[in-house]
Amino acid sequence: MTTSTDNFYQSDAVNFEKVIFKNQLQMNVVGNLFTPKNAEKGANLPALVIGHPMGAVKEQSATLYATKLAELGFVTLAVDLSFWGESDGEPRNTVLPDLYAESFSAGVDYLASRSYVNKESIGGLGVCGSGGFIISAAKIDPRIKAVATVSMYDMGGATRNGLGNSIDLDMRKDMLDEAAEQRNVEYLGGEVQYTGGCPHHIDESSHPIAKEFYDFYRTERGEYTPERSSADLTTHPTLSSNVRFMNFYPFNDIETISPRPLLFVAGEHAHSFEFSQQAYDLAAEPKQLLVVPNAGHVDLYDDVGLIPFTKIAEFFKASL
Repeated sequence: MTTSTDNFYQSDAVNFEKVIFKNQLQMNVVGNLFTPKNAEKGANLPALVIGHPMGAVKEQSATLYATKLAELGFVTLAVDLSFWGESDGEPRNTVLPDLYAESFSAGVDYLASRSYVNKESIGGLGVCGSGGFIISAAKIDPRIKAVATVSMYDMGGATRNGLGNSIDLDMRKDMLDEAAEQRNVEYLGGEVQYTGGCPHHIDESSHPIAKEFYDFYRTERGEYTPERSSADLTTHPTLSSNVRFMNFYPFNDIETISPRPLLFVAGEHAHSFEFSQQAYDLAAEPKQLLVVPNAGHVDLYDDVGLIPFTKIAEFFKASL
């Protein structure tokens, strides 16, 4: 763990409020809302909806980004995606990418209704898996005027193909068969099973990526378990629903977001770099790929010494 990590950073320069609002399916979405304390009365401020890594909750990375960007002049809303954290959705940890994207649009609904927000100046930022979800939302929601992703994971591509195309068709079919059988079990009242996610134990022989995630999710650095879940389920989607990601193609039609600008932020050494590069290559102008030197994937979750908050703020100020 680096010495400048600060996932649970708090600031005296911003106001904080927990808010609850409805998505289009009338499900509660819960968010942490931040406003700059130095904002002038009657200000009409730009605003950002911010999403957490896949399987995480808003208190992991998203709230840090929301706090830091509120310090830099934005109204920010860190949301729990549906089925995670404090937001509605049963069974817990269900994979439904369309509803994950809807959580961002619901956040725009809420922000646009605030008197102190300029509803024509609302953007979105997604960390890790939420990078794909904010792109998915922006493709069909023109109210999202600018998009930034950080350490983006394309959860569709990662599930279908694995990192570096390490999953072949036979392996994919095995996953589908396993999920289908689990649906049969659950329909008859059997126990829900979970898959993927961050390991709960590591040793010297563990894969470096497993160690990287463990260092955040299973230590005091980033560990956070919401009341509606348990530590054993943090980051783990249900086995029977996880295959829905195979039908998730966030980069299809990404060029249609133009002329709204896109910023892709990725660590120089991030194992997920391929996804930011793919999205950048497919997107239309205006677009930027910001490579953070000496940073890995999880470093950009909470390493305040590496995360380019000022550059992200400059992007949104120029774009909104």
